[in-house]
Amino acid sequence: MSSAVPEPATAPSSTDAAERWNAWCAGRRTALTAPTGNLALVETRWLPAGELPDVDAARAGLPDTVTVTTVSRTDLVTGAPEHGLRFWDAAAPAVEAFERVDVFPYDPSWVLEASYTPVPGARRVAFEHIRDNGGTRDLVVPGDISLTVDGHDYTLSAFDDDGTLLLVFGDPTNGDSTYGAGRFLFVERTEDDHRVVLDFNRSFVPPCGFSDQYNCPMPPRQNRLHLAVEAGEKRPVFRDGFTAQH
Repeated sequence: MSSAVPEPATAPSSTDAAERWNAWCAGRRTALTAPTGNLALVETRWLPAGELPDVDAARAGLPDTVTVTTVSRTDLVTGAPEHGLRFWDAAAPAVEAFERVDVFPYDPSWVLEASYTPVPGARRVAFEHIRDNGGTRDLVVPGDISLTVDGHDYTLSAFDDDGTLLLVFGDPTNGDSTYGAGRFLFVERTEDDHRVVLDFNRSFVPPCGFSDQYNCPMPPRQNRLHLAVEAGEKRPVFRDGFTAQH
């Protein structure tokens, strides 16, 4: 979903941590501008009910820069599976115009430890999605993340994103210095099953910040922090007056 790759939690020196963060920023650029990176998604085509995608047929006659993949979701009304095709263009206007993602300076004070309490069973939590007109989709939240930030206690909900905990959070910077709909953060596991690390320096702009073909989850109420999180990515920057559609 995210074009970002989490790393296992360690306890490096501040210099090592900053160097690893610089490498993470460079890796983000590589992932975003890849042939199937967030910037390259130009069309998501949902098929009629019951129809299965034919990638070869969809790919026929398209330029060599285009890659076609499949995607699926659940219909909000019927609960039935929906299938679709995604078209990625390595020469998309957003790729050509992309300059960088602005970031806050690395700040070790925004590397926070938190307690993690697994929840037995497949608990599902409703997340509103940016293009569902107020509708919600239930995502699997396998445990509770508890921490205190600036004297405020939070119990955060991170959902299972292909085996990794992904936190969708909001804070007062949204719509000002950072992406308006909130940001994403991979939760780092530790050797202790009941402890996790939230390195907000690795907060990143969600895929919908780079292409309007994504339908990203938005922060639920419990994931909205009162304090401005001045760490991690801010907004994408484009050249030549280009404006990403999001």
